Amino acid sequence: MRGYRADTAFDGERRLTGGVLVLVEDSSIVGIEPGLSAAPAGCEVTHFPGTTLLPGLIDTHVHLCGDSSPRALDRLPGLSPSELDDAIEAAKRRTLAVGVTSVRDLGDQEWAVVDRHRGAGDGPTVVASGPPITSLRGHCWSMGGEAAGTAALRQAVRDRSDRGADIVKIMASGGVLTPGTDVLACQFSVEELRAVVEEAHDVGLGVTAHAHGLPAVEQCVAAEVDGIEHCSCLVTGGFRTPPELAAALAAAGIAVCPTLGVASGVEPPPQLKALMEATGATVEGRRGHFGKLYRAGVTLISGGDSGISPGKPHGILPNAVADLTDCGVPTADALTSATSLAAWACGLGERTGRLRAGLDADLLIVDGDPLLDIAALTRVRKVVSRGRDVDIA
Repeated sequence: MRGYRADTAFDGERRLTGGVLVLVEDSSIVGIEPGLSAAPAGCEVTHFPGTTLLPGLIDTHVHLCGDSSPRALDRLPGLSPSELDDAIEAAKRRTLAVGVTSVRDLGDQEWAVVDRHRGAGDGPTVVASGPPITSLRGHCWSMGGEAAGTAALRQAVRDRSDRGADIVKIMASGGVLTPGTDVLACQFSVEELRAVVEEAHDVGLGVTAHAHGLPAVEQCVAAEVDGIEHCSCLVTGGFRTPPELAAALAAAGIAVCPTLGVASGVEPPPQLKALMEATGATVEGRRGHFGKLYRAGVTLISGGDSGISPGKPHGILPNAVADLTDCGVPTADALTSATSLAAWACGLGERTGRLRAGLDADLLIVDGDPLLDIAALTRVRKVVSRGRDVDIA
Protein backbone atom coordinates (compact mmCIF):
# COMPACT_ATOMS: atom_id res chain seq x y z
CA MET A 1 0.00 0.00 0.00
CA ARG A 2 1.12 3.57 -0.77
CA GLY A 3 -0.26 6.93 0.29
CA TYR A 4 -0.47 10.37 -1.31
CA ARG A 5 -1.08 13.33 0.98
CA ALA A 6 -1.87 16.94 0.07
CA ASP A 7 -2.80 20.02 2.06
CA THR A 8 -5.71 20.79 -0.27
CA ALA A 9 -7.95 18.49 -2.29
CA PHE A 10 -10.67 18.53 -4.92
CA ASP A 11 -12.44 15.17 -5.22
CA GLY A 12 -13.92 15.65 -8.70
CA GLU A 13 -17.04 17.33 -7.35
CA ARG A 14 -16.07 19.57 -4.44
CA ARG A 15 -13.24 20.77 -2.21
CA LEU A 16 -12.26 18.46 0.64
CA THR A 17 -11.67 20.67 3.65
CA GLY A 18 -8.43 19.93 5.47
CA GLY A 19 -6.73 18.14 2.61
CA VAL A 20 -6.61 14.42 1.96
CA LEU A 21 -4.65 11.22 2.31
CA VAL A 22 -5.34 8.87 -0.60
CA LEU A 23 -4.41 5.24 -0.06
CA VAL A 24 -3.53 3.16 -3.12
CA GLU A 25 -2.98 -0.55 -3.57
CA ASP A 26 -1.99 -1.94 -6.96
CA SER A 27 -4.06 0.04 -9.52
CA SER A 28 -6.92 1.13 -7.26
CA ILE A 29 -7.80 3.65 -4.59
CA VAL A 30 -8.49 1.75 -1.39
CA GLY A 31 -9.05 4.62 1.02
CA ILE A 32 -9.78 8.35 1.26
CA GLU A 33 -8.80 9.78 4.64
CA PRO A 34 -8.65 13.31 6.11
CA GLY A 35 -5.40 15.08 5.36
CA LEU A 36 -3.95 14.83 8.85
CA SER A 37 -4.77 11.15 9.33
CA ALA A 38 -1.98 8.78 10.25
CA ALA A 39 -1.04 6.37 7.49
CA PRO A 40 -1.39 2.62 8.08
CA ALA A 41 1.71 0.92 9.44
CA GLY A 42 4.30 0.32 6.75
CA CYS A 43 2.57 2.59 4.23
CA GLU A 44 5.00 4.89 2.43
CA VAL A 45 3.46 8.35 1.95
CA THR A 46 4.31 10.94 -0.70
CA HIS A 47 3.65 14.48 0.53
CA PHE A 48 4.54 17.75 -1.17
CA PRO A 49 3.69 20.67 1.16
CA GLY A 50 1.60 23.42 -0.39
CA THR A 51 0.00 21.19 -3.01
CA THR A 52 -3.48 20.16 -4.10
CA LEU A 53 -4.50 16.61 -4.97
CA LEU A 54 -7.31 15.95 -7.45
CA PRO A 55 -8.37 13.15 -9.78
CA GLY A 56 -6.34 12.75 -12.93
CA LEU A 57 -7.76 14.95 -15.67
CA ILE A 58 -9.79 13.61 -18.60
CA ASP A 59 -9.46 15.07 -22.10
CA THR A 60 -12.76 14.27 -23.81
CA HIS A 61 -11.62 15.26 -27.32
CA VAL A 62 -8.24 14.17 -28.64
CA HIS A 63 -6.76 12.91 -31.89
CA LEU A 64 -3.90 10.71 -30.79
CA CYS A 65 -2.81 10.12 -34.41
CA GLY A 66 -2.14 13.84 -34.80
CA ASP A 67 1.38 15.09 -34.11
CA SER A 68 0.34 18.72 -33.42
CA SER A 69 2.12 19.91 -36.57
CA PRO A 70 0.61 22.36 -39.09
CA ARG A 71 -0.43 19.40 -41.28
CA ALA A 72 -1.22 17.00 -38.45
CA LEU A 73 -4.40 15.63 -40.04
CA ASP A 74 -3.46 16.08 -43.69
CA ARG A 75 -0.44 13.83 -43.31
CA LEU A 76 -2.27 10.87 -41.76
CA PRO A 77 -3.18 8.96 -44.95
CA GLY A 78 0.50 8.79 -45.91
CA LEU A 79 1.70 7.26 -42.63
CA SER A 80 2.51 3.58 -42.22
CA PRO A 81 1.00 1.63 -39.30
CA SER A 82 4.31 1.85 -37.42
CA GLU A 83 4.52 5.60 -37.98
CA LEU A 84 0.96 6.00 -36.71
CA ASP A 85 1.83 3.90 -33.66
CA ASP A 86 4.87 6.08 -32.94
CA ALA A 87 2.75 9.24 -33.16
CA ILE A 88 0.10 7.77 -30.87
CA GLU A 89 2.61 6.64 -28.25
CA ALA A 90 4.26 10.08 -28.24
CA ALA A 91 0.87 11.71 -27.79
CA LYS A 92 0.03 9.42 -24.88
CA ARG A 93 3.31 10.23 -23.12
CA ARG A 94 2.80 13.98 -23.51
CA THR A 95 -0.78 13.67 -22.32
CA LEU A 96 0.19 11.84 -19.14
CA ALA A 97 2.97 14.30 -18.34
CA VAL A 98 0.46 17.15 -17.81
CA GLY A 99 -1.79 15.08 -15.56
CA VAL A 100 -4.31 13.79 -18.10
CA THR A 101 -4.85 10.14 -17.18
CA SER A 102 -7.81 9.37 -19.50
CA VAL A 103 -8.66 10.46 -23.03
CA ARG A 104 -11.48 10.05 -25.52
CA ASP A 105 -10.10 9.74 -29.04
CA LEU A 106 -12.68 11.10 -31.50
CA GLY A 107 -11.08 10.41 -34.83
CA ASP A 108 -8.24 8.08 -35.71
CA GLN A 109 -6.76 6.94 -39.00
CA GLU A 110 -8.04 3.58 -40.25
CA TRP A 111 -8.81 2.27 -36.73
CA ALA A 112 -5.25 2.63 -35.39
CA VAL A 113 -6.33 3.71 -31.90
CA VAL A 114 -9.34 1.38 -31.63
CA ASP A 115 -7.40 -1.67 -32.78
CA ARG A 116 -4.01 -1.16 -31.13
CA HIS A 117 -3.96 1.48 -28.41
CA ARG A 118 -6.75 0.94 -25.89
CA GLY A 119 -5.04 -1.71 -23.77
CA ALA A 120 -3.92 -0.95 -20.24
CA GLY A 121 -0.19 -0.56 -20.94
CA ASP A 122 1.58 2.41 -19.40
CA GLY A 123 -0.40 5.15 -21.11
CA PRO A 124 -3.61 6.92 -20.17
CA THR A 125 -6.92 5.09 -20.22
CA VAL A 126 -8.25 5.40 -23.78
CA VAL A 127 -11.78 5.22 -25.15
CA ALA A 128 -12.12 5.69 -28.88
CA SER A 129 -14.55 6.14 -31.76
CA GLY A 130 -12.45 5.03 -34.70
CA PRO A 131 -12.75 7.06 -37.93
CA PRO A 132 -15.57 9.59 -37.60
CA ILE A 133 -18.61 8.99 -39.79
CA THR A 134 -18.73 11.72 -42.40
CA SER A 135 -20.36 12.51 -45.73
CA LEU A 136 -18.67 11.81 -49.04
CA ARG A 137 -15.65 14.12 -49.14
CA GLY A 138 -16.94 15.59 -45.91
CA HIS A 139 -14.99 16.81 -42.91
CA CYS A 140 -12.08 14.43 -42.16
CA TRP A 141 -13.12 12.10 -44.99
CA SER A 142 -9.52 10.93 -45.41
CA MET A 143 -9.67 9.10 -42.06
CA GLY A 144 -11.83 6.46 -43.73
CA GLY A 145 -15.35 7.08 -42.39
CA GLU A 146 -17.34 8.23 -45.45
CA ALA A 147 -20.96 7.07 -45.72
CA ALA A 148 -24.00 8.21 -47.73
CA GLY A 149 -27.63 7.30 -47.19
CA THR A 150 -29.49 5.88 -44.23
CA ALA A 151 -28.63 2.24 -44.93
CA ALA A 152 -24.91 2.98 -45.22
CA LEU A 153 -24.98 5.10 -42.07
CA ARG A 154 -26.65 2.33 -40.08
CA GLN A 155 -24.06 -0.11 -41.40
CA ALA A 156 -21.27 2.29 -40.41
CA VAL A 157 -22.58 2.24 -36.84
CA ARG A 158 -22.72 -1.57 -36.84
CA ASP A 159 -19.16 -1.68 -38.19
CA ARG A 160 -18.02 0.39 -35.23
CA SER A 161 -19.85 -1.84 -32.81
CA ASP A 162 -18.34 -4.95 -34.39
CA ARG A 163 -14.88 -3.39 -34.22
CA GLY A 164 -15.29 -2.70 -30.52
CA ALA A 165 -15.42 1.11 -30.64
CA ASP A 166 -16.53 2.81 -27.42
CA ILE A 167 -18.57 5.62 -28.99
CA VAL A 168 -19.79 6.80 -32.39
CA LYS A 169 -18.53 10.13 -33.71
CA ILE A 170 -20.35 11.77 -36.63
CA MET A 171 -19.56 14.97 -38.48
CA ALA A 172 -22.84 16.90 -38.58
CA SER A 173 -21.26 19.98 -40.18
CA GLY A 174 -18.23 20.83 -42.25
CA GLY A 175 -14.94 21.57 -40.54
CA VAL A 176 -12.27 24.22 -40.52
CA LEU A 177 -9.34 22.03 -41.55
CA THR A 178 -10.93 20.08 -44.44
CA PRO A 179 -10.83 21.99 -47.75
CA GLY A 180 -14.10 22.02 -49.65
CA THR A 181 -16.37 21.62 -46.62
CA ASP A 182 -18.65 24.35 -45.27
CA VAL A 183 -18.47 24.93 -41.53
CA LEU A 184 -21.90 26.59 -41.57
CA ALA A 185 -23.61 23.82 -43.54
CA CYS A 186 -25.11 20.49 -42.48
CA GLN A 187 -23.56 17.30 -43.85
CA PHE A 188 -26.60 15.08 -43.19
CA SER A 189 -30.36 15.38 -42.86
CA VAL A 190 -31.96 15.19 -39.43
CA GLU A 191 -33.48 11.85 -40.47
CA GLU A 192 -30.01 10.49 -41.23
CA LEU A 193 -28.64 11.71 -37.93
CA ARG A 194 -31.60 10.18 -36.12
CA ALA A 195 -30.96 6.84 -37.83
CA VAL A 196 -27.35 6.90 -36.59
CA VAL A 197 -28.48 7.63 -33.04
CA GLU A 198 -31.14 4.90 -33.12
CA GLU A 199 -28.71 2.32 -34.48
CA ALA A 200 -26.00 3.28 -31.99
CA HIS A 201 -28.35 3.12 -29.03
CA ASP A 202 -29.62 -0.27 -30.21
CA VAL A 203 -26.06 -1.65 -29.96
CA GLY A 204 -25.32 0.14 -26.69
CA LEU A 205 -23.18 3.00 -28.00
CA GLY A 206 -23.50 6.73 -27.46
CA VAL A 207 -23.20 9.29 -30.26
CA THR A 208 -21.31 12.55 -30.17
CA ALA A 209 -21.54 14.92 -33.12
CA HIS A 210 -19.14 17.51 -34.50
CA ALA A 211 -21.26 20.62 -35.14
CA HIS A 212 -20.14 24.19 -35.80
CA GLY A 213 -23.00 25.86 -37.67
CA LEU A 214 -26.21 26.72 -35.84
CA PRO A 215 -28.37 24.57 -38.19
CA ALA A 216 -26.18 21.53 -37.48
CA VAL A 217 -26.46 22.05 -33.72
CA GLU A 218 -30.25 22.33 -34.05
CA GLN A 219 -30.27 19.09 -36.06
CA CYS A 220 -28.23 17.34 -33.38
CA VAL A 221 -30.72 18.31 -30.68
CA ALA A 222 -33.62 17.11 -32.84
CA ALA A 223 -31.82 13.81 -33.48
CA GLU A 224 -31.22 13.33 -29.74
CA VAL A 225 -27.47 12.85 -29.85
CA ASP A 226 -25.67 12.25 -26.56
CA GLY A 227 -22.93 14.85 -27.04
CA ILE A 228 -21.93 17.76 -29.27
CA GLU A 229 -18.34 18.70 -30.06
CA HIS A 230 -17.60 22.41 -30.58
CA CYS A 231 -21.31 23.42 -30.50
CA SER A 232 -20.27 26.78 -31.92
CA CYS A 233 -23.73 27.82 -33.16
CA LEU A 234 -22.00 29.84 -35.87
CA VAL A 235 -23.92 32.00 -38.33
CA THR A 236 -22.86 34.79 -40.63
CA GLY A 237 -22.33 37.47 -38.03
CA GLY A 238 -20.61 35.31 -35.41
CA PHE A 239 -21.82 33.13 -32.55
CA ARG A 240 -25.54 32.96 -31.86
CA THR A 241 -27.11 31.46 -28.74
CA PRO A 242 -30.90 31.16 -29.13
CA PRO A 243 -32.35 30.83 -25.60
CA GLU A 244 -34.74 28.09 -26.72
CA LEU A 245 -31.83 26.05 -28.12
CA ALA A 246 -29.79 26.47 -24.93
CA ALA A 247 -32.82 25.36 -22.92
CA ALA A 248 -33.28 22.31 -25.17
CA LEU A 249 -29.61 21.32 -24.80
CA ALA A 250 -29.91 21.58 -21.03
CA ALA A 251 -33.19 19.68 -20.84
CA ALA A 252 -31.84 16.85 -23.00
CA GLY A 253 -28.70 16.52 -20.88
CA ILE A 254 -26.51 16.68 -23.99
CA ALA A 255 -22.83 16.90 -23.02
CA VAL A 256 -21.25 19.84 -24.85
CA CYS A 257 -17.48 19.96 -25.35
CA PRO A 258 -16.52 23.51 -26.39
CA THR A 259 -12.98 22.37 -27.38
CA LEU A 260 -11.40 25.44 -25.80
CA GLY A 261 -7.70 25.83 -25.05
CA VAL A 262 -5.01 27.19 -27.33
CA ALA A 263 -1.25 27.23 -26.84
CA SER A 264 -0.04 30.72 -26.00
CA GLY A 265 1.88 32.62 -28.66
CA VAL A 266 0.71 30.41 -31.53
CA GLU A 267 -1.04 32.01 -34.50
CA PRO A 268 -4.36 30.41 -35.57
CA PRO A 269 -4.14 28.38 -38.79
CA PRO A 270 -4.97 30.33 -41.96
CA GLN A 271 -8.24 28.43 -42.40
CA LEU A 272 -9.45 29.53 -38.97
CA LYS A 273 -8.43 33.13 -39.56
CA ALA A 274 -10.39 33.11 -42.82
CA LEU A 275 -13.46 31.67 -41.11
CA MET A 276 -13.35 34.28 -38.36
CA GLU A 277 -13.09 37.06 -40.91
CA ALA A 278 -15.92 35.63 -43.03
CA THR A 279 -18.33 35.12 -40.13
CA GLY A 280 -17.32 37.94 -37.81
CA ALA A 281 -16.54 35.43 -35.07
CA THR A 282 -14.35 36.68 -32.23
CA VAL A 283 -12.71 35.19 -29.15
CA GLU A 284 -14.90 37.38 -26.97
CA GLY A 285 -18.01 36.22 -28.81
CA ARG A 286 -17.06 32.60 -28.30
CA ARG A 287 -16.54 33.12 -24.57
CA GLY A 288 -19.88 34.86 -24.32
CA HIS A 289 -21.61 32.02 -26.17
CA PHE A 290 -20.37 29.31 -23.83
CA GLY A 291 -21.06 31.49 -20.82
CA LYS A 292 -24.69 31.68 -21.93
CA LEU A 293 -24.85 27.92 -22.39
CA TYR A 294 -23.46 27.39 -18.89
CA ARG A 295 -25.95 29.80 -17.33
CA ALA A 296 -28.76 27.99 -19.17
CA GLY A 297 -27.78 24.77 -17.41
CA VAL A 298 -26.04 23.03 -20.32
CA THR A 299 -23.60 20.29 -19.28
CA LEU A 300 -20.12 21.42 -20.32
CA ILE A 301 -17.17 19.02 -20.44
CA SER A 302 -13.57 19.83 -21.27
CA GLY A 303 -11.61 18.61 -24.27
CA GLY A 304 -8.83 20.24 -26.23
CA ASP A 305 -9.25 18.85 -29.78
CA SER A 306 -5.71 17.92 -28.92
CA GLY A 307 -3.15 17.01 -31.57
CA ILE A 308 -4.64 18.73 -34.61
CA SER A 309 -2.29 21.74 -34.92
CA PRO A 310 0.51 23.68 -33.19
CA GLY A 311 -2.12 25.68 -31.31
CA LYS A 312 -3.84 22.49 -30.19
CA PRO A 313 -0.99 20.22 -29.02
CA HIS A 314 -1.39 17.17 -26.85
CA GLY A 315 -1.38 18.30 -23.24
CA ILE A 316 -3.46 21.45 -23.91
CA LEU A 317 -6.31 20.39 -21.62
CA PRO A 318 -5.33 22.56 -18.60
CA ASN A 319 -5.63 25.59 -20.91
CA ALA A 320 -9.10 24.44 -21.97
CA VAL A 321 -10.17 24.24 -18.31
CA ALA A 322 -8.77 27.70 -17.65
CA ASP A 323 -10.57 29.07 -20.70
CA LEU A 324 -13.88 27.86 -19.26
CA THR A 325 -13.35 30.15 -16.29
CA ASP A 326 -12.84 33.01 -18.76
CA CYS A 327 -16.33 32.18 -20.05
CA GLY A 328 -17.73 32.84 -16.59
CA VAL A 329 -17.83 29.23 -15.40
CA PRO A 330 -16.96 28.97 -11.66
CA THR A 331 -13.62 27.32 -11.05
CA ALA A 332 -15.05 24.29 -9.24
CA ASP A 333 -17.39 23.61 -12.17
CA ALA A 334 -14.53 24.04 -14.63
CA LEU A 335 -12.53 21.41 -12.70
CA THR A 336 -15.57 19.12 -12.63
CA SER A 337 -15.79 19.43 -16.44
CA ALA A 338 -12.41 17.70 -16.71
CA THR A 339 -12.92 15.15 -13.91
CA SER A 340 -16.22 13.64 -12.78
CA LEU A 341 -18.46 15.07 -15.52
CA ALA A 342 -15.91 14.15 -18.18
CA ALA A 343 -15.71 10.61 -16.81
CA TRP A 344 -19.45 10.08 -17.05
CA ALA A 345 -19.54 11.51 -20.58
CA CYS A 346 -16.80 9.09 -21.64
CA GLY A 347 -18.46 6.07 -20.06
CA LEU A 348 -15.79 5.96 -17.36
CA GLY A 349 -17.81 7.21 -14.41
CA GLU A 350 -17.49 3.93 -12.53
CA ARG A 351 -13.74 3.80 -13.11
CA THR A 352 -12.22 7.26 -12.69
CA GLY A 353 -12.84 11.00 -12.39
CA ARG A 354 -13.38 11.10 -8.62
CA LEU A 355 -11.45 10.40 -5.44
CA ARG A 356 -13.38 7.33 -4.32
CA ALA A 357 -12.36 3.96 -2.93
CA GLY A 358 -12.69 1.30 -5.59
CA LEU A 359 -11.96 3.59 -8.54
CA ASP A 360 -8.74 3.61 -10.55
CA ALA A 361 -5.84 5.32 -8.79
CA ASP A 362 -5.66 8.21 -11.26
CA LEU A 363 -4.25 11.17 -9.35
CA LEU A 364 -2.81 14.61 -10.05
CA ILE A 365 -0.86 16.67 -7.51
CA VAL A 366 -0.12 20.31 -8.37
CA ASP A 367 1.65 23.16 -6.62
CA GLY A 368 -0.80 25.70 -5.24
CA ASP A 369 -4.59 25.61 -5.24
CA PRO A 370 -6.38 25.51 -8.63
CA LEU A 371 -9.65 26.46 -6.93
CA LEU A 372 -8.06 29.82 -6.15
CA ASP A 373 -5.71 30.04 -9.14
CA ILE A 374 -6.65 27.87 -12.11
CA ALA A 375 -3.12 28.26 -13.50
CA ALA A 376 -1.99 25.90 -10.73
CA LEU A 377 -3.19 23.06 -12.96
CA THR A 378 -0.05 23.57 -15.04
CA ARG A 379 2.30 23.29 -12.04
CA VAL A 380 2.44 19.51 -11.92
CA ARG A 381 4.32 17.77 -9.11
CA LYS A 382 3.10 14.19 -9.38
CA VAL A 383 0.93 12.13 -11.73
CA VAL A 384 -0.37 8.65 -10.88
CA SER A 385 -2.03 6.58 -13.61
CA ARG A 386 -3.87 3.44 -12.49
CA GLY A 387 -1.56 3.25 -9.47
CA ARG A 388 1.67 3.81 -11.41
CA ASP A 389 3.85 6.87 -10.74
CA VAL A 390 4.37 8.63 -14.06
CA ASP A 391 7.71 10.04 -15.19
CA ILE A 392 6.78 13.68 -15.89
CA ALA A 393 10.29 14.85 -16.80
